[in-house]
Amino acid sequence: MKKLSLLALGLVMACNSTQKTTSDAPKTKTAGDPVPFAETITQDDLKEHLYTYASDEFEGRETGKPGQKKAVEYLKAFYESHGIAAAQGNGDYFQEVPLEVSKVPEGNVTINGTSFPLGEDVITFSSAQGTYNNVIYVGYGVEEGDYSDYNGVDVSGKLVLIKAGEPMNADGTYLISGTSEKSAWGNMSEGMGKKSELAVEKGAKGVLYMDEQNFARYKGYFNYMKNNDSGRMELAADHNDNMLFVLDEKAAKAIKSDIADATKASSVPVNLGLNVTSGNEKLSSENVAAIIRGSEKPDEYVIISSHLDHIGITGNGEINNGADDDGSGTVSLLEIAQAFKKAADAGEGPKRSVVFLQVTGEEKGLLGSRYYTDIDPIVPLSETVVDLNIDMIGRIDPNYKGARNYLYLIGSDKLSTELHNLSEAINKKYTNIEFDYTYNDENDPNRFYYRSDHYNFAKNNIPIIFYFNGTHADYHRPSDTPDKINYDLMENRARLIFYTAWEIANLDHRLVVDKASK
Repeated sequence: MKKLSLLALGLVMACNSTQKTTSDAPKTKTAGDPVPFAETITQDDLKEHLYTYASDEFEGRETGKPGQKKAVEYLKAFYESHGIAAAQGNGDYFQEVPLEVSKVPEGNVTINGTSFPLGEDVITFSSAQGTYNNVIYVGYGVEEGDYSDYNGVDVSGKLVLIKAGEPMNADGTYLISGTSEKSAWGNMSEGMGKKSELAVEKGAKGVLYMDEQNFARYKGYFNYMKNNDSGRMELAADHNDNMLFVLDEKAAKAIKSDIADATKASSVPVNLGLNVTSGNEKLSSENVAAIIRGSEKPDEYVIISSHLDHIGITGNGEINNGADDDGSGTVSLLEIAQAFKKAADAGEGPKRSVVFLQVTGEEKGLLGSRYYTDIDPIVPLSETVVDLNIDMIGRIDPNYKGARNYLYLIGSDKLSTELHNLSEAINKKYTNIEFDYTYNDENDPNRFYYRSDHYNFAKNNIPIIFYFNGTHADYHRPSDTPDKINYDLMENRARLIFYTAWEIANLDHRLVVDKASK
């Protein structure tokens, strides 16, 4: 699981399918009993896979590194050996994901004759050269509904100065939400991304972003990368000439002394010098995608996903094996795929097509899934019925107060009431796991809903469920090893996901999306 993500705007999916006349409609049949196929998902097989997939041989599966390449070959070999076809029409199991690593830049920023070194009062991963005699201040940089900080302001080709947070009413409620709860514009994980995207849409050349409250976190990340000779990974398609600089209060006030209180947009005269250089490194990684074609509705798709990557090797040479994160999800997906294949071979294949999608770059910012949804979907998003995402299902949260046989569910009710009710019913019928919805709360400070690959489907109004066991002391540490996995729990959790996918794939109708964003 990744640590942070940024909010992106989605697409509305179409929910109607074409009706055939009685004369040409294929005969439908009732789906068979899924239990014999679910029972082929065994803890012994899961354990055998995971002791290989999360072994030192795979070197922590860091995105673009040799260990990750070994991982995708392992997944491909499994699908080939079990006769499960590649999802891409060209027969290739690998979907190339072009990436770019932005190295930590060097240089400084001067504001009205005062030098601000990178990593102190100013943070950026952009390369920027030039001098500017004014910037456009746009307050919070928010635009939603009838409210816009850009009213009457032309920012084309300009640098804009924005502050973190969002507008509030006189009674202390937030203007956008109308309540005491922040909107997406006001939280750290999404706000800066939304505001930067909006500024670029308005024609801005770059963004100067003051976030005093969270600046220490950005600074820590910058210094970590600098000290470890690493850089920020992004999709190659994301690279552009737009600049983003994060400022602390000292640097921001050097530009506009009253920024903390000022609300109206204005042109701010300034002598701003940017002398920042950065070298970028290109690399590629791969998503892995296989498919079992539906027998009656082959052009509608159920996606089951996991992320194949982890965080690699530490600076002192220790391997982060990532057995739980997300070896547990990845090998569970293999066993689920095998169960569906056995069903298909027995003449009980799913009515809808089922796609088994293992994505790369989750730990780098949900990159593989975002490439899939935003740039190159293998199957149409408009015909994607659901994404069931598996990210860490092999352990027990040490802080969990309930029974051992539990699982955190996130997102099941966000877009589809029917999906949530179906999930509950399937669990009650087959697996009897205690579902915990603690992290489904919009006010949960962990923001897990935005931190795994399902989110890139959800932002496109595709219903999702995120299956998650919670974190533990070994999370993102070399100690996340296969010997600590609870394989009996993992077996039951994987069977639950199989049963849920089976039910959705065999419904007579598409899941109803009754909570799609406008």
